[in-house]
Amino acid sequence: MDETKDRRIRRTRRQIRRALAQLMQQKSASEVTVKELVDLADINRSTFYLHYSDIFDLLGAVEEELFREIRAAVDAHPVSAFEQEGLAFIEEVFSILYENREICAALVGPHGDMAFLHRIERMMAENVLPQLQENFPDRRSSIDYGYAFCTTGAVGLIKHWLAAGCAEPPREMAQQTYRMIHNMMTLGLGHPDRS
Repeated sequence: MDETKDRRIRRTRRQIRRALAQLMQQKSASEVTVKELVDLADINRSTFYLHYSDIFDLLGAVEEELFREIRAAVDAHPVSAFEQEGLAFIEEVFSILYENREICAALVGPHGDMAFLHRIERMMAENVLPQLQENFPDRRSSIDYGYAFCTTGAVGLIKHWLAAGCAEPPREMAQQTYRMIHNMMTLGLGHPDRS
């Protein structure tokens, strides 16, 4: 595929994605019609159908792309509650959210797709909980509560940040989040080297 055509395809997909994000600020994806989306994106229907079969195909493609980016961040940064690698991971996640802030705000907003958020939470649990259980083998009963508390808090923080238009830079948000999680885990579970 030549570079000009590839650039045009990326630009069209960005327009479609931006229009979906704007519409999902007002209504759920099930209420969005192809007609209103293409009108807002300023493309014709045939262009939309070159890329997606319907609104749910579009939504699924957007979610899958975001999921793959977050999955790659998890794979690149083995998560640990007490190592700097945890901060690098959180910063990368905030960078991904920032780069995709319009659609992320829509996905976690009042008309968003909770199934997508639950999929991310499941993926995180599969990667973080085993590490915590390894670090704290004698405190397994506390781990689930601590993890649930941190996850709920982090999701709330992300939702607030996205809804407020991402005023603070990703690095600052990552540092705040890391500090909060680190402090909670240190206070709630104790450092593994001090048990």
